[in-house]
Amino acid sequence: MLKKTFLTFVFLTLLTTFYGMNATFGLHGSRSDIERMHVSDSPIESASYTISIYDDLIRTVSEEEGFDWRLMSAIAYHESRFTPDIVSKQGAAGLMQIMPHVARQFNVSGDRIFDPETNVRLATQVLGRISSSLRFAPGTSEEDRMSIILASYNGGIGHVNDARRLARNHGENPDSWETVARYLTLKAQPEYYEQQGVNCGRFTGGRQTTAYVRDVMSRYDRYCRMTAR
Repeated sequence: MLKKTFLTFVFLTLLTTFYGMNATFGLHGSRSDIERMHVSDSPIESASYTISIYDDLIRTVSEEEGFDWRLMSAIAYHESRFTPDIVSKQGAAGLMQIMPHVARQFNVSGDRIFDPETNVRLATQVLGRISSSLRFAPGTSEEDRMSIILASYNGGIGHVNDARRLARNHGENPDSWETVARYLTLKAQPEYYEQQGVNCGRFTGGRQTTAYVRDVMSRYDRYCRMTAR
């Protein structure tokens, strides 16, 4: 029994170390471009769930907070492969990889961040706060709106707002994700991040953030085809 317990401890230690060393993060601590263990990468043939074992929980919390549970599931897949107790080397924790300092802004501290329901609810609240602060123009497409929100969740709303200001200053549409993504990438160059109106300086994560948005939106589309809202 002692030998089995020791081996389990070693396995979990190696697992956490591997994930921590191979993850990259946006300013809020979001995990991207990672591969982790997951219950399945395809529709699960089960009477109880379709996407993950957290279907009911994610659906309930998302509906209460006004979000599509399939989108939240796509984020959870990308962030943690539905692993509730994982911690990055940066300290991001849980299903949605929430940073402790972000959790404290919503009066959540300590081990509560690992509770799946609390973690998912925090993610919806962060997304809600981002969405309300971006002030999209009427008529902005849902795809553009959600892509820019996801970019803010991953790369930081400050850098996204800088990219939108650059777009506006150059006579382009700040509510177009294609345009914002281009300026996020250009913000790695001094001729852009030194321009007037750029408040957060250089941003080297443009390609990572655009890949994050592409991957989450693609998985969201897949989940929409798998199951109804």
